[in-house]
Amino acid sequence: MKILILRFSSIGDIVLTTPVVRCLKEQVSGVEVHYATKSAFKNIVSNNPYIDKVHILDHSTNALITELKNEQFDIIIDLHKNLRTKKIIWSLGVKSYSFNKLNIRKWLFVNWKLKTMPDKHIVDRYMETLIPLGVHNDEKGLDYFIPEKDVVALADLPAAFQTENYVAIAIGAQHATKRLPIEKLKELVQKITLPIVLLGGKDDSPMAEELVASYPSKSLILNTCGKYNLNQSASIVQQAAYLYTHDTGLMHIAAAFKKRIVSIWGNTVPEFGMYPYKTEYVAWQVENLPCRPCSKIGYNSCPKKHFKCMKDQTLPVHEIEAAWKK
Repeated sequence: MKILILRFSSIGDIVLTTPVVRCLKEQVSGVEVHYATKSAFKNIVSNNPYIDKVHILDHSTNALITELKNEQFDIIIDLHKNLRTKKIIWSLGVKSYSFNKLNIRKWLFVNWKLKTMPDKHIVDRYMETLIPLGVHNDEKGLDYFIPEKDVVALADLPAAFQTENYVAIAIGAQHATKRLPIEKLKELVQKITLPIVLLGGKDDSPMAEELVASYPSKSLILNTCGKYNLNQSASIVQQAAYLYTHDTGLMHIAAAFKKRIVSIWGNTVPEFGMYPYKTEYVAWQVENLPCRPCSKIGYNSCPKKHFKCMKDQTLPVHEIEAAWKK
């Protein structure tokens, strides 16, 4: 049997599909598992030993369809479910099973604050697409595979970081309303007593430099934003004592490594079903704000102009350090 999985974006969503990949490969005898995604996310799946072949969407859906037709798949598992994936399924003309995105329920939650979302993680909803195949959740959690060339050796870090007793902070987020403002990030780093590694992309580097400048001991805070690729950042997370993060892809990568996580929530909420999966975590959020959630994704600025969901965060770092002290 040859099965195609469709998930085109983004980092966290793709990592959250890894139990589907693994369970298919391990529970369906002789199955060949293919995965289609965008070129920007190829490295997330290309090192996965449970995937036999990766297909890349660059610019042309039609070109991808032509490539996929040549494979003669038996089944398609659609974990993205948008117009593009519907076109692919229609064009290939094979049996398919699609993930229920629950968009109406999310819309009711965002716009009317009606809590009709099921108390179920999105991974478990992804797994429901495999029920007709007799595949069950093995409960092993998420996977993330780092190629040897991207493993960051602790010996390459400054002396203060050459143990596992440092914490990582993913300071960025795709949308501003999912990210602590700079003054709150300064408060966070100043409360942490362990050495700190700041993680993010090139765009996050100026903010990271401002955090470094505000930190009392420059030898105990390291800005790696824009200096590491995603796999290298994942390696830093894997070796950290724990991770502070917004609602980001690195949160799910940390969950794949079974790391302790402090997840910081702004305009989005864990009730959407994308909290850290099968790992120990604490969710920091401002409770009982009538405007939360204001979006299922995020905005460039707070629609209400007050940004209380992040500005009112209490950041109980000392409680975390006491509970998770090695």
